[in-house]
Amino acid sequence: MLQPLIHYGIHFGLPLVVALCFFKTHWLKAYGIMLLGMLIDLDHLLATPIFHPGRCSINFHPLHSYYAIALYILLLFPKATRLIGLGLTIHILADTVDCWLMQF
Repeated sequence: MLQPLIHYGIHFGLPLVVALCFFKTHWLKAYGIMLLGMLIDLDHLLATPIFHPGRCSINFHPLHSYYAIALYILLLFPKATRLIGLGLTIHILADTVDCWLMQF
């Protein structure tokens, strides 16, 4: 019960906190762009089964691979791609925490 709350809290709550703290004048736009980072979950459609409650997404799905994560981190540096990079890295953070919580 606690695992989904933490997982989705990071997915939706952390981008909101970041938007409100660092993008005050355009927080709604920033929040929306960061939420678009969830689109990388479309790679789950390539897996069989699509959803497995005990499977860790990190380095299993193509858009959750270590190579992709390195790209998401690089997107944080240019101002033009910073919000996209934040959304993607927050998404990966949420999935990483979810993997850690699966071990307990």
